[in-house]
Amino acid sequence: MRKTVLSVLAMLAAPVWAAHGYALWGDLKYPPNFAHFDYVNPNAPKGGELAAVSNLRVSTFDKYNPFIVKGTSPAYLSEMLFDTLLAGSADELGSSYGLLAEDVDVPADGLSATFKLRSTARFHDGKPVMALDVKHSFDNLNSKYTTPSYRTLLEDVERAEVVGPLTVRFVFKRKNRELPLTVGSIPIFSREWGKGKTFDQVVTDIPIGSGRYKIGPVKFGKDITYVRDPSYWGEKLNVNVGQGNFDRITIKIYKDNTARLEGLKAGEFDFMQFYSAGDWARRATGKRFDSGDLVKGEFQHSLPTGFQSYVFNTRRPQFKDVRVRQAIGLAHDFNWMSRQLFYGLYKPVKGLFGNTECEAKGQPSPEELALLEPWRSQIPAGSFGPLAANPNSDGKDQLRDNLRKAQALLKEAGWTVQNGVLRNAQGMALVIDYVDSQESRAATLGAWQRNLAKLGIELRLRAVDFALYQQRLAKFDFDLASLAFQGTNSPGAEYGELFGSKSVDVEDSGNYSGISNKAVDALIDRMVTAQNKTDYFAACRALERVISNSYIFVPQWYSGQHNVAYNPRKLIKPSVTPKYYRADGWLLGMWWAASAQK
Repeated sequence: MRKTVLSVLAMLAAPVWAAHGYALWGDLKYPPNFAHFDYVNPNAPKGGELAAVSNLRVSTFDKYNPFIVKGTSPAYLSEMLFDTLLAGSADELGSSYGLLAEDVDVPADGLSATFKLRSTARFHDGKPVMALDVKHSFDNLNSKYTTPSYRTLLEDVERAEVVGPLTVRFVFKRKNRELPLTVGSIPIFSREWGKGKTFDQVVTDIPIGSGRYKIGPVKFGKDITYVRDPSYWGEKLNVNVGQGNFDRITIKIYKDNTARLEGLKAGEFDFMQFYSAGDWARRATGKRFDSGDLVKGEFQHSLPTGFQSYVFNTRRPQFKDVRVRQAIGLAHDFNWMSRQLFYGLYKPVKGLFGNTECEAKGQPSPEELALLEPWRSQIPAGSFGPLAANPNSDGKDQLRDNLRKAQALLKEAGWTVQNGVLRNAQGMALVIDYVDSQESRAATLGAWQRNLAKLGIELRLRAVDFALYQQRLAKFDFDLASLAFQGTNSPGAEYGELFGSKSVDVEDSGNYSGISNKAVDALIDRMVTAQNKTDYFAACRALERVISNSYIFVPQWYSGQHNVAYNPRKLIKPSVTPKYYRADGWLLGMWWAASAQK
């Protein structure tokens, strides 16, 4: 009898393992024991090689640890080598399914998430993935040795606890619906990787992960080949079926866009995504295109627009006044660039959350106003109205009127033209150094430079090598920079890294603009802790209104399609295109080699 009672009590104390995945709002598309994701080809053959190119602005790499601050790691290393507890789906939002973890339990209070690891999961050295490895990974990613973005992302995670050999529990500081997805997405690595060293000293040690690829032949600092692990433990999992099809993937690195394009035309690799409208419209030509060895694919997607922008460093004295930042933005002429440079391929960025449910439209809702009103004295007045418009982006020629508005704003802020130069009361000239690692940016800067000169403002391009560019960004040693921020359908704690006061003085954080505002902090907090969609979307939209009307960015442009050149004689793509995907991840993960077909 006593043994029976103890058994019952043990059952009551243990998690009820019933969840094969986790959804932000509780709606999973795929049922338990589903066969595979709808957008993959479950019969895709394994084998063959892929030669691809890094689209990252890197000209070298000097480390194999992608998580520490210093140095540059090879492109795609983290995705190739490290599995995560959960795997996301590319045809639904805010949902993930078990990968390393076969089950996840989130109690009603939302203050923890417990993961049960698969007993079959193995690292590349053959050792099993244990709860101790998960805790080890979390502790290191949340340490002072890693990039600040991880610490910000994991800020609301109190600790990781080893409950059993294959069971790990993450304890949260507060209820946050996103946190199970957050901890479920961190890369997991072995305790044996760099054993005996502090994590920042684990630099060129070969990573010990559990992903489907290992590091193969390397031309250190130049090219890297990833080799599919024939003993990969998770090959037959439903979240992996139809994926990881190439035996070898070589990622080549080139110094600039011109070298990459010429490498594509010369047949040095078989796939390239284009980010230059001019290259896509005019320079993606030649013998290999004429012969059919290369084709141009324009693949539609439903991704968020993101907010690629010029970023003001408001730590600089000349940018402290919001009127100055607004005036400089008014001189930016998207209409002219669309006609003369972009061939109509790009659309203007609007706000932070374009093409998502979080996008603020029209006037604020009552729920948004309720969040904004307590901060009325600390946020721009425009926050209580529509999003700040992207200047000169409506197809109409309003540049002259906008330059007049800019002059008035500058005068209000105490800047006047003296002998053709705009100066403040202290005699300081308004000179802006724009730092970039690509001299090709001069083409898109030219019109803006000319328009700013009419206002007495000098905009100077400072082209530096990529390593120095990274260093200057990390130390916030710039006036103006161009940055591409990827959008998300489920914004959360990572926005504290971009706009939170805690990150403003943290070197290598994502708060490049230097914004520090208690109202912004509060709105991010409300967004992170929202327990229903109504509250969540109200917080997102209110935040977007405040940021856009703070004019810390000059919005740029985006494309609603992926422009890709590829070799159809060597590469085969699935018949179904996922809804939410990035072109390089789709190709590397789900396409296959023509040579592997029987």
